[in-house]
Amino acid sequence: MPRFFMDINALVGDTVTIDGENGRHLSKSLRVRPGEEVTLCDNRGKDYQAEVTEVVGDEVYAEVKSIQDSVTEPSVSVTLYQCITKSDKFELVTQKAVELGTDAIVPVSSEFCVAKIDGKEEKKIARWQKIAFEAAKQCGRGKIPEVRPSMSFKEAVKEAEGLKIMCYEHGGKPFRDIIADMGEEKNIAIFIGSEGGFSEKEVELAKENGVNIATLGKRILRTETAPICAISVIMALTGNLE
Repeated sequence: MPRFFMDINALVGDTVTIDGENGRHLSKSLRVRPGEEVTLCDNRGKDYQAEVTEVVGDEVYAEVKSIQDSVTEPSVSVTLYQCITKSDKFELVTQKAVELGTDAIVPVSSEFCVAKIDGKEEKKIARWQKIAFEAAKQCGRGKIPEVRPSMSFKEAVKEAEGLKIMCYEHGGKPFRDIIADMGEEKNIAIFIGSEGGFSEKEVELAKENGVNIATLGKRILRTETAPICAISVIMALTGNLE
């Protein structure tokens, strides 16, 4: 069944108008006809099962038959604070983080960051947001994760909410112990270093702000591998890979 994100304002009563790129894709590429069903997501974690009632040019009209919570959204809200990497690596991290269930991605400037986005931030954020959108569509998410404006590491550790975890190449507590102590907390913030990792000063700053220092094992993972591993471990330990 075709699945698309919709503008909630396009819903009037039980009738929804699907136009723009989605309308063209449905009418021209998929050639939907009245009576066929589509799944529409409101980007708020709700899925709408709708039946096509009319196709006019690039506009598709449908009647909502049922609404339910999206079963693809995890039970925890994960925000990834990823230190800025080379552009192609950040694109990979964005795509895979969205597929694994991350709620938001924040580019972070740390002491050992080599890559910079100064003067190009708006363009790069837009590019990463597009990648997040495409990944969310591809994997059937119920919402589109947000790629937020960049911030410094100091700002990030102060802003982060919920259970805070820093992945540190020089060791820390096992993820299973940290997650076991989270109780009813549903918000998790993960900090991943750049190619050069985190400085000792940043680790101390993290501890002062209530961040748990965690290990991902005895091997040192690349900056693009660590977030994929960390998010996967969190999803597994919270029952979101079952």
